[in-house]
Amino acid sequence: MFADWLRGNKYAAGLLTVLRLWLGYNWMVAGWHKMTGEGFDATGYLKNAVANPVKGPDGNMVYGWYVSFLENFALPNIELFNFIVPVGEFLVGLGLILGCLTTAAMFFGLVMNFSFFLAGTVSHNPTDIFFGFIILFAGFNAGKYGLDYWVIPYIRKTIFKQKASIK
Repeated sequence: MFADWLRGNKYAAGLLTVLRLWLGYNWMVAGWHKMTGEGFDATGYLKNAVANPVKGPDGNMVYGWYVSFLENFALPNIELFNFIVPVGEFLVGLGLILGCLTTAAMFFGLVMNFSFFLAGTVSHNPTDIFFGFIILFAGFNAGKYGLDYWVIPYIRKTIFKQKASIK
C-alpha cells in the first residue's frame, strides 16, 4: 500500500520533489566546491582509508576487498578519481535538481555514498542513503515534477521501440 502511494500518488510526487531538490542541492554543492576550489585531491583520503580500514568488533578488517580496490586500483589511478568524484557529485546533484534521469542519478549517488561508507566515512552518508533509497524506490514518481515527465516517455518511445523492431 505504501509502495503504491510512493510510486503513483501526486502528493507523494510533490514530497519526493522537495526531498529530491534538497538532496540534489547537497550533492551539487559538494561537487561544485571540489571542482572550483583550490584543487581536489583524494590521495590523502584514500591513503587514510587504506591505512585505517573499517574494523569489526574483533579488530579485524571488515571490507578487505574494498581496501584492496583502493590500494591496487584507485590510488594508482588517482587522476581518474580526482576527476570522477567531483564531476560525479555535481552531475548527481544536477540530475536530482532537474529531475532528469532521476533514478539513474540517485543510483550513482548511492554508489558514491556506499563508497564513502566502505572507506570509513560516516558523516551524513546514512541520511543520504536512507533518502536516496526512497527516491530510487519511488522510480518515475520521484522525477514526475521535473524533466523526467518528458524525458522518460521519449526514451521509452524511441530507444525501447527501436530495440523491439530489431528482433
